[in-house]
Amino acid sequence: MPKVKVDGIEVEVPAGATVMQACEAAGKEIPRFCYHERLSIAGNCRMCLVEVKPGPPKPQASCALPASDGQEITTMSPAVKKAREGVMEFLLINHPLDCPICDQGGECDLQDQAVAYGRGHSRFDENKRAVSEKYMGPVVKTFMTRCIQCTRCVRFAEEVAGVEEIGALYRGENMQITSYLEGAVTSELSGNVVDLCPVGALVSKPYSFEARPWELSKVPGIDVSDGVGTNIRIDSRLREVMRVVPRINEDVNEEWAHDKTRHMVDGLLRNRLDRPWVRKDGKLQAASWEEAFEAIAKVAKKAGDSVAAIAGDLVDVETMYAAKKLLQSLGSDLLEGRQTGLAYDATSIAAVNFNTTIGGLETADAILLVGTNPRWEASLVNTRIRKAVKKGAKVFAIGPEVDLTYPVEWLGNDLSMLQKLPAAVADAFKGAERPAMIVGGAALKVPGGQAASLALVGSLNLVRDGWNGYNVLHTAAARTGGLMLGYAQQGGMAALAEKAPKLLFLLGADEADLAPFSKSFKVYVGHHGDRGAHAADVILPGAAYTEKHGIYVNLEGRVQYSEKATFPPGDAREDWSIFRALSAVLGKSLPFDTFGALRQALFAEYPAFAEVGLVRFDWAPPALKAETIGQGAEVAYPIKDFYLTNPIARSSPTLRRCSAEILHGESFAEAAE
Repeated sequence: MPKVKVDGIEVEVPAGATVMQACEAAGKEIPRFCYHERLSIAGNCRMCLVEVKPGPPKPQASCALPASDGQEITTMSPAVKKAREGVMEFLLINHPLDCPICDQGGECDLQDQAVAYGRGHSRFDENKRAVSEKYMGPVVKTFMTRCIQCTRCVRFAEEVAGVEEIGALYRGENMQITSYLEGAVTSELSGNVVDLCPVGALVSKPYSFEARPWELSKVPGIDVSDGVGTNIRIDSRLREVMRVVPRINEDVNEEWAHDKTRHMVDGLLRNRLDRPWVRKDGKLQAASWEEAFEAIAKVAKKAGDSVAAIAGDLVDVETMYAAKKLLQSLGSDLLEGRQTGLAYDATSIAAVNFNTTIGGLETADAILLVGTNPRWEASLVNTRIRKAVKKGAKVFAIGPEVDLTYPVEWLGNDLSMLQKLPAAVADAFKGAERPAMIVGGAALKVPGGQAASLALVGSLNLVRDGWNGYNVLHTAAARTGGLMLGYAQQGGMAALAEKAPKLLFLLGADEADLAPFSKSFKVYVGHHGDRGAHAADVILPGAAYTEKHGIYVNLEGRVQYSEKATFPPGDAREDWSIFRALSAVLGKSLPFDTFGALRQALFAEYPAFAEVGLVRFDWAPPALKAETIGQGAEVAYPIKDFYLTNPIARSSPTLRRCSAEILHGESFAEAAE
C-alpha cells in the first residue's frame, strides 16, 4: 500500500487509489465537477488540480492521477489556488448566471465552488454563447446553456442505466449534450441525471419552479413502489409532498432511485379518499365515521368468525399487525397478502427470500433468471446484476425475451426446462464460486414452479458455507413483512375465496381479483379511489406512506423505518388508528391506544421488527411434492406497465405520461417557452 504526504500529513492508501482519494483520506476537500465515485473517470473539468512531487512543475488533475509511494501532494499552494480560479473563470465565461430563477439554486455545486474557489470578479465582457434546449422526456427538463460538459449524465446512461441514449455533439466551445435524436430517454433510471448534474442544466421537469430547497421540510422515508425498499428523503411544504430524492444506502439502493420512486408523489393528492363512504342502494354515498362503523358492526355481528383480511402492496407492518389483532379478537386467522393470486408455500421464509442480498448479488459469477424481468420488477436489483456482468458473470434466463441492458443467454419461454437444464447452464454453474438463481412471481404462479426451482438448489450447489444463492424476487413493499406476520393462507387467494368470508377487509388491496368474493361484505381501508375502493361496500380513508410512520421489510428481509412527512387530507386517518377505533365499536378493543403502544406490542410479539437491519432466516426449505411441469408451460411477467403498478402511480400525471410516451409511443407537443 503506497504511502503519500498530503500537505505534510502522511497517509497510507490502497493500491490503485487516485491522488484525489489520498487527499480525501487525509481530510482535505478537493473541488470537482466531472468526477463521481460511481462513474468512470473523465478528467475533463480540471477543477481538482493539485501539485504533486515528483512530477511536472505544474498543477495536475488529481482524479485521474494514480497515487504512488513517496508522493508529496500540495492542495492549497498559491499555484493551485490560481489554477483553480482560472478553471472556474473559464467555466463561468458562458454560464448564464441565472441563479435567481434556476431550480438548482441553493443546491448547486457550481454555485458553492464558485464562492469557495473562484475569483470575486470577472474579466470577460464578451457575449455568452447560447445553446438550444434538448428534449429528454417527461421527467428531465433541460437548460443546456448552463451545461459545463462534465459528461456525468453521459457516463451514467452508459455505465449504470445501460441505455446509451445520451451523448455529445460537436467539439470544443460548440459541444452540446443531447439525447439520441432528441427523443425521450427510455431508461427507468433517467431521473438520476438530475441529481448527478453539478449545475442547473438538467432539472426535474415535474418539480421545476415549484419550490426552493430552504422552504422544504426534509424527512427520511422508504419507497413503497417495489420490493427493494429504496431509502428516500421526502421533501414537503406545508401539507404537500413536493419531491422525493434518494438517500445513500450502500446495501440497498446505493444512491440511485428509479423514476417511479421519484415522480409518483404528484399522485398523492389526486384521486384521494378523504372521507368515509357507505354503499346504499347499490351506490357509494359519503358518510360519517360513526355511520361507516355502524354499517360494519351490523355485518360483523352476523359474520362471527367468518372474517378475512387481504393486505395490499403498499401497507406498512403496523397496519397489518393492527388488522391481524382485530381478526384474532373476532376468532379468525384468515389473512392473505399475496393479492395477485400466488400460492407458494411460505412456511419457510428463507425459501421465499432474496437470500443473496441486494449488495451481495454483484459478487455472483453465474446467474439464472427464472420467470422474472428484474429491470421492471426491481430496477435497482437489475443494476447490481449489471455490475456482476461487468465483473465477468454469465447470465441465463427463462422467460419472454426483454432488454435487460446486459448480455443474457435466453433459454426459451418454457418453465419445464427447470426439470432438465441445458448443458451450458450446468457447465457455467459447475465452476461458479458464487452461483445465484432469481425466481420471479411468474415462475411461482405456474403449478410446480416453486418445487422445481427449490429442487435445483442441490444440483446447482446454490447453498454453501457463507453463501446462499437461492432468491425469490418480490415486487411488493409489504410482501416480506406480511409473510413474517402470517399473511399467507395455504392455497393462497383461491383457498381464501373457498372459505367465503362474510366480512372482508381490504388493506389497500387494489390488484386483487375480487370476483370470487362477490358475496362478501367488503371494507376497503386505503388512500386512493382505485380498484379496491370501487368494489367496496364501506370505504374507510387511510394514510399514504408519506403520511404515517411505518416499518417496511424489503425483499431481502431488511427491516427499515419510514417517517411521517405530512398529514392525511380531510377526514382520513392513519390506518392503525382506524382499526383501533373500529375494535371499540365492535366491543373487542385492541390493547393499544397510541402508536408507541402499538409498536411495543408488535416488538414484544415479533422481536425481529424492533431493530433496523437485515433479518437472517434459517435455511429450511419445505419438502414440496414434485409436480411435473408440462411441456410448453409459458411464463408471463406480472408487470405489464412499469409506470402504473399501484394506485398512487396510476394517479400521477407524470407517470401516466411516461407510460403513454415511453412505453406506448404517444407523442406530446411541448409548449414554447
